[in-house]
Amino acid sequence: MDIETVADEIVLIATEYGLDVIGAIIILIIGNIISKQVPKVLQKVMDKRGIDPTVSQFLCNFARFAILAITLLLVLAQFGVQTASLIAVLGAAGLAIGLALQGTLSNVAGGVMLLIFRPMRVGNYVEAGGHGGTVKNITLFTTELATVDNIQVLIPNGQVWGSAIRNYSFHPTRRMDLVIGIAYEDDIDKARDIIDRLIKADERSHKEPAHVIEVIELADSSVNFTVRVWCDNGNYFPLKFALTKAIKQTFDKEGISIPYPQRTVHMLTEN
Repeated sequence: MDIETVADEIVLIATEYGLDVIGAIIILIIGNIISKQVPKVLQKVMDKRGIDPTVSQFLCNFARFAILAITLLLVLAQFGVQTASLIAVLGAAGLAIGLALQGTLSNVAGGVMLLIFRPMRVGNYVEAGGHGGTVKNITLFTTELATVDNIQVLIPNGQVWGSAIRNYSFHPTRRMDLVIGIAYEDDIDKARDIIDRLIKADERSHKEPAHVIEVIELADSSVNFTVRVWCDNGNYFPLKFALTKAIKQTFDKEGISIPYPQRTVHMLTEN
């Protein structure tokens, strides 16, 4: 094959595929630029709206790879490759992978929902997924809790998002409830006045909403009061502990008894 024949072949190839090659290069350049710029714009928008960094990073990476995948398909189409069949193959492969990893994908979806809607934040005490504890971390796959005795609990996000979430730290105030029993022989009004005085004396109890002290039950061995007091969320347990102790000590001084279940046994003897 002489030089003239080679030159003719090169000219023929360049004439037939030259525009396609140039178009593919242009598509690659534009696609690469877009894949870098779009995530930056998305990142700025999500930062302004206060979206969690974990979620924003995940969405930005997803957008970048999606744009690159579309760019690759456009390049193949430029050379006449039937992308419809390729898309069908990729779709089938994606479906198979999705079915195999459906548990993991549900956890990722749950993590995204938790990070976007923020039903709980780090430091909140919650009950979620059948467990209770203080939230230490929320990732795309798991939620980490620390129980009251400082045991780490890792819950898949699919379980957390798919169940009821009770956030005890969400509101700044919280109602503290006590049930106090006195003997049937004791003075109900006197006991109520003592509880009322102790609540008012503790500065951690709120004036509004007003506290409630009412007889709720005539039990087997006691007359039971329900005591409801509003306080700051952080004072819930300190106030509950202090009031319980103060009520017991003051009842002892004032001669009001707190009964406990008793059982009378009659011994039968044969004559």
